[in-house]
Amino acid sequence: MKPHEISRLQALPQQAEIVLRLDPDLFWFNGHFSVQPVLPGVAQLEWVMHYATLLLAPDFRFHSIQNVKFQRPLLPENIVTMTLGWQEEQQILTFRYQRHEGEARNTASSGKIRLCR
Repeated sequence: MKPHEISRLQALPQQAEIVLRLDPDLFWFNGHFSVQPVLPGVAQLEWVMHYATLLLAPDFRFHSIQNVKFQRPLLPENIVTMTLGWQEEQQILTFRYQRHEGEARNTASSGKIRLCR
């Protein structure tokens, strides 16, 4: 159920950048939608939490969504960069998905999630 990971960069302990390829055969695309499959927001949040607890905040778990904004659909075959930032003192995880469109990267979704122990 996870996307194909192309690369991972963690220059600082509280930040990570993961480049992903959205394979058309991902479970999440089945039935969402028949004319043009779109990656559901719940899948995007699942992947954020997976990488956040793996790389940035291993002793934390989901508490609540502070805000989330879905601006552009993520489609099969898209290459996307997921950027994560962890503010441990506030227990806030920020995320952003950017679609690669030629040389440009355009924000597809972003938000803040509160974590707890």
